[in-house]
Amino acid sequence: MKFRNLVVAAAGALFCALTSFAQITAIEGMVIAPEGGPAVKALVKITRTDIKGSYKCNTDKKGHYFYNGLPLGTYNIAVEIDGKEVDGVNGVRTRLGDPMPVNFDLQKIAQQKAAKAAQATAAAQSGTAPQLSKEQERGMTKEQKEAYDKAIKERETSMKKNKELNDAFTAGLAALQAKDYDTAITDLAKASELDPKQVAVWAQLAEAYVGSAQKKTGPDFDATMAKGVEAYGKALELNPADAATHNNFALALAKAKKFPEMQAELQKAAELDPPKAGQYYYNLGALLVNAGQSEPAGAAFKKAIELDPNHAESYYQYGVYLVGKASFDKDGKVIPVAGTVDAFQKYLQLSPTGQFADSAKGMLTSMDAKVDTSYKNPNAPAVKKKK
Repeated sequence: MKFRNLVVAAAGALFCALTSFAQITAIEGMVIAPEGGPAVKALVKITRTDIKGSYKCNTDKKGHYFYNGLPLGTYNIAVEIDGKEVDGVNGVRTRLGDPMPVNFDLQKIAQQKAAKAAQATAAAQSGTAPQLSKEQERGMTKEQKEAYDKAIKERETSMKKNKELNDAFTAGLAALQAKDYDTAITDLAKASELDPKQVAVWAQLAEAYVGSAQKKTGPDFDATMAKGVEAYGKALELNPADAATHNNFALALAKAKKFPEMQAELQKAAELDPPKAGQYYYNLGALLVNAGQSEPAGAAFKKAIELDPNHAESYYQYGVYLVGKASFDKDGKVIPVAGTVDAFQKYLQLSPTGQFADSAKGMLTSMDAKVDTSYKNPNAPAVKKKK
């Protein structure tokens, strides 16, 4: 009876073992070539400084680059042309909402055109309109002055809209963090109407709908959850290559009991982000366990181990899966199937003080197996013996 209780306790621990990922941000900008005009196919290197991470993209024929799907953080950004780094800026902090603009002007000749371009860029970054001198104003034709005034008015309108968007998004995010889902839905829905092309807005709105649905039952649950699924669809339509959004969408689909769709989203996340594929398959296994689908869950944990041999939790959960296949001799002694003991021992080697350590030790004791925690880091330097 004690052995069976351990199995039940181990499986129950899964409800708090899932991983969700942070929301995404973006960086964009223009790159002007040294000879003037757009820098076509310039390499933009984006390096995260607060934790390890590097990304790359190229400018288009207009000299514009755009990189979405960046975790919120601090970055160094550099431009490379013909294999040579020609300019860079450090300490750029990304933000939720509008992409963070970071532009590069590589033209060194002090010409009037370059000066005006730099002035326009500075004005765009600061959000203020450029001030015309009397001489500049006198040099404009009537049509040019009218076009300038029109552009100023349009920018002021755009800035006002952006402020409303940021205010609505910030308020919605605060309400979501406070689990005030109805208020969050109202504010984030407003933000989505102000700018329907903001991935972060749709992703947070989806989370608000999913959170609200958890407090409902029956048709109300189904209707609210459907809105969350729709919002996730909008986010992925705008950025289908973001693995974290696929992962979070899968967690929502599991709550809606849409298991085939959930599995497809996590497999897609693993394809898009191979370094984290083991974690995504672990999430898949955990969700399948919670859905009572033991065999597919076991296959998912085994796949997670293949993709990431150092993912401790996958070994533990795979061991729990194998425990369910154990038999008993006539004296009631546990006869585990091959691989069960190895799975629990490997978990303890990788995570001797982890959240499942006591449970893993209990499993091994119940099978009369040795508790071995003598794991050694294969990358650790060798210790020289004294002569």
